[in-house]
Amino acid sequence: MLIEIKIPVFAESVTEGTIAALHKKVGDAVARDENLADIETDKIMLELPAPQAGVLVELSVAAGDTVTSQQIIGKIDTAASVAAAAPAAAAAAPAVAEVSAQAGNNEVLAMPAAKKLAAEAGVDLSSVAGSGRDGRVLKEDVAAAASKPAAKPAAAPVVVAVGERPEQRVPMTRLRKVVAERLVQSQQTNAILTTFNEVNMKPLMDLRNQYKDKFEKAHGVKLGFMGFFVKAAVHALKKFPILNASVDGTDIVYHGYFDIGVAVGSPRGLVVPVIRNADQLSLADIEKQIADFGKRAQEGKLGLDELTGGTYTISNGGTFGSMMSTPIINPPQSAILGMHATKERAVVENGQIVARPMMYLAQSYDHRIIDGREAVMSLVAIKDVIEDPARLILDL
Repeated sequence: MLIEIKIPVFAESVTEGTIAALHKKVGDAVARDENLADIETDKIMLELPAPQAGVLVELSVAAGDTVTSQQIIGKIDTAASVAAAAPAAAAAAPAVAEVSAQAGNNEVLAMPAAKKLAAEAGVDLSSVAGSGRDGRVLKEDVAAAASKPAAKPAAAPVVVAVGERPEQRVPMTRLRKVVAERLVQSQQTNAILTTFNEVNMKPLMDLRNQYKDKFEKAHGVKLGFMGFFVKAAVHALKKFPILNASVDGTDIVYHGYFDIGVAVGSPRGLVVPVIRNADQLSLADIEKQIADFGKRAQEGKLGLDELTGGTYTISNGGTFGSMMSTPIINPPQSAILGMHATKERAVVENGQIVARPMMYLAQSYDHRIIDGREAVMSLVAIKDVIEDPARLILDL
């Protein structure tokens, strides 16, 4: 039985993808759910699982080809086996050659209408897989080949020597192109302004050091700082709902839920998985989601539904040593919080100069709908919760 291989359904905002790599070729045995290919979309890398076990008997795409949702790219014969497929493939070649020779001078078997269309469209019949009897090329096969864009070879880095100063030119990945477009769109559309503050991390660090072992033993996940910042952000967004809103044309859309995007790095670039209904989750649940996101981002296994939506984003450049930055808003959101590296600095407390672990916080916001008052006070609210975590329990 022949089973069609279809490209998975993409998210609503994704229209096409690129075949990044093929893991099987025609004639290979495949197991059910075995990954046949990697598909790069605007957001993530998808795997193409085999719908059934069998032998791959047809494959119509190559690495670098563009594919669309639900496109049929091949077939699996569930009744075949590798042992049977190999002799069949070996026997097919002389059989085709013999029939072709009988047809005259190794001419490809094709229907007259197919030959005529191939001549008009400039299609090489030898490169067209025939679907007719005995592999005959039909008019429909030629039409399909003519409408299909020429397969592009996998782009390889091009090294251009300029005297003794070499240059390397590499094409952007699909994800990098989309990130670039969205960043430019954000800066051209939003009236971005950034407000800064600094936070004393000592109270939170003391709390973490006191309970980290008990927390990990009880919940099976390490107690980090990001969970507290997610909680602090939700606390501030409840006080200042405009930062949780978005612009739609000339309307302001207030969201009654809190979906917090957490920017994480992956081998393919920056991705922002979303913690849904963060206000309803415990600190342990948030930490588990963040740890899971980070692991699967490195493996390229985040789902499209986990990367869409979001009402507010938190980015932590401090993991790379950044001291200060002006984060760019993630459209269609209206604000983003930037965390940075914690460094001991001299500060004044009660008239005394003391060393404290300090972090700079930056919040970029869309000044079209968010006034400076709300932006500054919401950042102060985050600062207050981090410096006094008891505020979360007391809802202050």
